[in-house]
Amino acid sequence: MAFDFAPPPPAEPGHRLSRMLEPSEWAAAGIPLLRNPREVITGLHARHLPAPSTAVVAVLDHDERLTASASFVRRPTPPDGWELRNALLAQLRRVTPHDLRRRTPVRTAVLLYCRPGEAHWTEEDGAWMWGLRDACTLHGLRCGAYITLTAGGWQILGEGRSGRRPRSPEHPPAPIASGGGGAPEAHRHTAAR
Repeated sequence: MAFDFAPPPPAEPGHRLSRMLEPSEWAAAGIPLLRNPREVITGLHARHLPAPSTAVVAVLDHDERLTASASFVRRPTPPDGWELRNALLAQLRRVTPHDLRRRTPVRTAVLLYCRPGEAHWTEEDGAWMWGLRDACTLHGLRCGAYITLTAGGWQILGEGRSGRRPRSPEHPPAPIASGGGGAPEAHRHTAAR
């Protein structure tokens, strides 16, 4: 069964701000800690090679083994948790079946977002956090870590854990010329089960 979501009314600043989470709200949500964040982050980076404005959503089993992942480039629009949630949900639906029939989630979704700027929290991060939490609920997954990748390295927001490698490239790669134009293609990886 597929669900389609009608777009929200035009986003007024107050509405957009309500679709984001502050770091304190995220920390209070009981997001499970990654046991080995460096291994998860390094694996996702090697698999997707994210450039700035690339999001990588991954599904981990109870042993933190990767079962599926997808990456896509975020459109340059004001951050809105609703739109980011819908983008994440679309990617999750492409790469893994939902777990809505289970009483409690057994798999966890994590999000790695490669972006320019400093490692500190931004409103865009708050919108991604809101979107990840909501997408996980709608797909029957446990909401996991939100990781930013900047030129300074990686950071798991809400946990304070960070590292210098991998990191975001200083500049986005030059666009690849194509005859058709259009939106960038999403990349999908499904691990062997």
